[in-house]
Amino acid sequence: MCRWKVTKGVVACSGPLSCLFSSSSSPSPSSSSSSSSSSSSSSTSVLLLLLLFLVLCALPAASCHDGHRSTRPPRSPGNHNSSSGSSSATAVVGRHVRSYDHLQGDVRRRKLFSYQKYFLRIDKNGKVNGTKNDKDPFTIFEIKSVDVGIVAIRGLLSKHYLALNKKGVLYGAKEFGTDCKLTERIEENKYNTYASAEWRNKKKAMFVGLSASGKPMRGKKTRRKNTATHFLPMLVDPQP
Repeated sequence: MCRWKVTKGVVACSGPLSCLFSSSSSPSPSSSSSSSSSSSSSSTSVLLLLLLFLVLCALPAASCHDGHRSTRPPRSPGNHNSSSGSSSATAVVGRHVRSYDHLQGDVRRRKLFSYQKYFLRIDKNGKVNGTKNDKDPFTIFEIKSVDVGIVAIRGLLSKHYLALNKKGVLYGAKEFGTDCKLTERIEENKYNTYASAEWRNKKKAMFVGLSASGKPMRGKKTRRKNTATHFLPMLVDPQP
């Protein structure tokens, strides 16, 4: 450690570099008779050496700092992406299961009560319409999942499937086919909608719907927000 002392305009150093500065700052017999210009030049040299010494002292600290920084392990973009990707995949799977969990499982027996106050029915001839008679045996359906969010609705007594063809006509089909695949969805008002899973009209979904008079609506004239397409699945009392 160097200690600096100013004595009559001359900087004195005590320490490892004392010899360096002593040679420049110590007066000699010859220098005692030198002019003021020589003394000023000597002081300038001492100041330059002092600045050089301060710079050299600062270098090890910077080197240590850089060395410490270089030892930090680099961030692995691959690991970061994989972790975020896996968390995103988990979140997507979680939402997928929660969204469609209520649409999967065993066969459900329900009556479909429309927002228009009619029970959907399919008679033994495959005719679809609505009735206000809650005791009508043709209003009981079996709802079975055939894919994620897609169901088949079959009349328990009529043995006909609820179907919607390419032209938007609602009818009862004896055999399960493309027209019988319906997408079931719970709407904001807690009612369900049933849209054709295969057919669309000008890229718009076609829905099962009953008019205000209980007649089946053309799929091309239906919309999701139209309450004529909203149905409430009602539990069927168990048979004695």
